[in-house]
Amino acid sequence: MGRFTKKAGNAVPALNTASLPDIIFMLLFFFMVTTTFKKTDVLVQVRQPKASEAEKLEKKSLVTYIYIGTPADPALGTGQRIQINDAFADVADVAAFVESERASMPEQEKSKMITSLKIDKASHMGLVTDVKQELRKANALNINYSSKK
Repeated sequence: MGRFTKKAGNAVPALNTASLPDIIFMLLFFFMVTTTFKKTDVLVQVRQPKASEAEKLEKKSLVTYIYIGTPADPALGTGQRIQINDAFADVADVAAFVESERASMPEQEKSKMITSLKIDKASHMGLVTDVKQELRKANALNINYSSKK
């Protein structure tokens, strides 16, 4: 009968890590390209009211936001303010904002533009009504009120 002998040099080879930096950089670039950043800095305090019948918007690229609330910085005042993009605005600036946003959209999506109002729950309805009247003048009739679920 033959005898079986173990070979002394039969160890597991070391793991090759030469391609590890390539994989890490590919993942890093993937997440850098696919990550979306916040478009605007909110300068007003918006405590959204709760809603029982809320729906999620499908295409957020069609949505433009108008914020109404008290300024987050007390040095900017304590009254209700309108924020469009990254700056405070007056009611008269709403129509020009809608027109500029509509001009930046593709032609087939201009009629589908949605204006989302993010309003503090303690805001006065007089200012909200004025903004809605300006939106009517600018023919922005798709209005959404943002809320918490």
